[in-house]
Amino acid sequence: MGHLHGWRHGFLGAGLLAPLLLLAGVGSSIAAERLDGFNVVVAADHPFGSAPADVALKRIRRIGATAVAIVPFLWQPDPSSPNIVRGADMADDELRAAIRQARMAGLAVIVKPHVWVPGSWAGAVAPASESDWKTWFAGYRRSIEQVGRIAAQEHADVFAIGTEIAKTTHRPEWFEMIAAARAVFAGTLTYFAHNAEEAERIPFWDRLDVIGVTLYPPLGPDLDRTGRLARMREVADSLDVLAAATGKSVLVGEVGLRSALGAAAKPWESAEERESAPDPLLQAEVLGDWISVLDRPAIRGVLIWRWFTDPDAGGPADTDFTVQGKPAEGVLLCAWTLHCGPR
Repeated sequence: MGHLHGWRHGFLGAGLLAPLLLLAGVGSSIAAERLDGFNVVVAADHPFGSAPADVALKRIRRIGATAVAIVPFLWQPDPSSPNIVRGADMADDELRAAIRQARMAGLAVIVKPHVWVPGSWAGAVAPASESDWKTWFAGYRRSIEQVGRIAAQEHADVFAIGTEIAKTTHRPEWFEMIAAARAVFAGTLTYFAHNAEEAERIPFWDRLDVIGVTLYPPLGPDLDRTGRLARMREVADSLDVLAAATGKSVLVGEVGLRSALGAAAKPWESAEERESAPDPLLQAEVLGDWISVLDRPAIRGVLIWRWFTDPDAGGPADTDFTVQGKPAEGVLLCAWTLHCGPR
C-alpha cells in the first residue's frame, strides 16, 4: 500500500480517513475499463440537462468514476396489479438529456429502469392470475422497448431489462422480453438481480451479456467489522462461482449504506423507514470494505447507491444513502484515482 503513504490529515475536514482507508484496504489496482461510479437520481428542481446537474456529473468524474447509472422509473399501484406504466419522473426528453449530459462529462452510461410500487418495492411484484401476468408483461415490455430505443439512439453503453423484480424471473415471458430488447438495443444487455441469491436462480443469463446484481445483504452490528468482511467475502466468492459457471463478468449495479447509526444491520433500510443519528464514518468504512472485497477479476464494476443531480445534496448531517459531502466521497476518490490526500 505504498501509494497511501502520501495521505495527510484534513481531507474533507474529517482528519480520520487515513486510518479508515488503510483498514479498508482501499487503493488496490482497478482497471480503467471497469464501470465504477454511481446511480444518479434526479433531485427536485435539478433535472438532467440543467446547469446544477452538469456540476454534479462533472464532480462524479473528478472523483474518478468512469460510469453512471441513469434510473427511469416504471410505476404500478400495488404488487399484484397488472397495470404497469412509465412513471412521470423522467420524460423521454429528460432521459435523452441525462444520457447526453453524462456522456459529455466523460462517463459511460448504464440505463437502469426500476419499478416503483408505493408502500412496497419491486421485489414484491407478482400479478395474481395467469391473465394478469400476461397483461403485466405486455405493459412492461412496452415501457422497456420505449426506454431501450432511447438508450440506443443516445448511445448508452449498457441497458438493463429489469432491476430486482425477483418474483417475475421464473416466467417464460422473459425470453421474449430479451429478444424484444435486443431488437431495439444493440449494446450490452443485463438484468440486475437482488443479491447473490436471486442471481443464482436467474434462468436466462445465457441470453444476456453481463450478470447484474445489487448487493444489500445484512452486515451485522456496526462495530463487528470482522464479521462484516467475512459476509462480504462470502457474497463476492459466490459471484466468482456464478461468473465461472456462466462465462460472464459481473456488474454490481448497486451497493450502498446510509450514513446512519445501525445501518449495517439492514443496508437496504431507508431514512423514511427508520430515524437515526448520523454516522458518516460507518458509511465510509463499509463502502471502502465493499470496494476492496469486490476488486477481483470477475467483477466488471461497482455502482454506488447513490448520487443526486443537486450538487449541494448530502453533507455530514444527512443520514440518507448519498455520499456527497461525506467521508465516503473521499474513500471513493482514493479507490478510483489513487489520490489519497487533500486536493
